[in-house]
Amino acid sequence: MKQIITTSKAPAPIGPYNQAVMVGNMLFTSGQIAFNPETGNLILEDIQTETKQVMENLKAVLAEADMTFENVVKSSIFISDMDNFSKINEIYGSYFNDNTAPARETVQVARLPKDVNVEISVIAVK
Repeated sequence: MKQIITTSKAPAPIGPYNQAVMVGNMLFTSGQIAFNPETGNLILEDIQTETKQVMENLKAVLAEADMTFENVVKSSIFISDMDNFSKINEIYGSYFNDNTAPARETVQVARLPKDVNVEISVIAVK
């Protein structure tokens, strides 16, 4: 049976989806973009600041499910420009221990919602 995970500490969905769904001991998050949940504004100052907001949003969703980034087993990163990969990777990597980092794919896409530069989703296991 699935359980819907919702927190006010991450942006509310802008469509017919939920922030995350828990099935058994597995958590599947929706992709997060750089909305500040307190103001509703997009944080697009620079790619590092944008990526940090995305990761903080994911952190809040994980926390609502009583998990941390240590529980993440898979992540998917979608970026609009592969030239930003190293800057995104630097911020993303700061949230994980290199020895226990999850599996991951990073894909350049033509366009992302709200014309953001990065969107990240994760799968986590308790």
